[in-house]
Amino acid sequence: MSEVVVLGIGQLGHVFAGGFLRCGHTVVPVNRGDHPGVVADRHPHPELVLVAVAEADFDAALASIPLVWRGRVALLQNELLPADWERHGFADPTVISVWFEKKPGRDPKPLIASPVAGPGAALMIDALAAMNLPAREVASGDALLFELVVKNVYILTTNLAGLRTGGTVGELWDKHQAFARAVAADVIALQEALTGRRFDHESLIAGMLEAFAGDPEHQCMGRSAPARLQRALAHADRHGLQLPTLRSLAA
Repeated sequence: MSEVVVLGIGQLGHVFAGGFLRCGHTVVPVNRGDHPGVVADRHPHPELVLVAVAEADFDAALASIPLVWRGRVALLQNELLPADWERHGFADPTVISVWFEKKPGRDPKPLIASPVAGPGAALMIDALAAMNLPAREVASGDALLFELVVKNVYILTTNLAGLRTGGTVGELWDKHQAFARAVAADVIALQEALTGRRFDHESLIAGMLEAFAGDPEHQCMGRSAPARLQRALAHADRHGLQLPTLRSLAA
């Protein structure tokens, strides 16, 4: 029976761990305070090592991955881009853009199918299917990058626009579409600067709207929205970007 290591058994880690167990894998948890190197000594050859820690812990978690695990890593995180794993020396990890919401005490709620790329994609898709959550495999490289940017545009546009409008994503598009597009334009400009790539803006908007349709009642502004705005503007300052709509929100 194969082993799957899960770093971080929070809301998302718990969902994936349940899926791996239902697929017949042995789940090896790495909780806060556990040393990954010590766990790796006991479990050196898992089939997959899923990094499912909180945003604030993500960089430290990647830095802590033992050498013996490095070719088996799978990543999930908000605002994730290739530079986030490349600076830690990971060349071809399994990466998933998660499109389901998990709140304490509630079943996970999918918006759209979650795209997955990399060597462990089939295992991740099977685990989510076991939890009745849709996922689909995409190619690494450009296809994965596009999916990550779509998710970032969704998260940042809804969170940051929600600082002014509040309400749901359906209301944002129905009642404040011009403002939402202005926020999205700034977010896309930021994503292009962070990746060094250019994207078809309307294709990104279409991807965002597909997720809107998946859950029109999803609230725009989460607790992390003010921190996301400050982080976005810090990136903008480093890249010399104006981003007038985002700066007006901060003002």
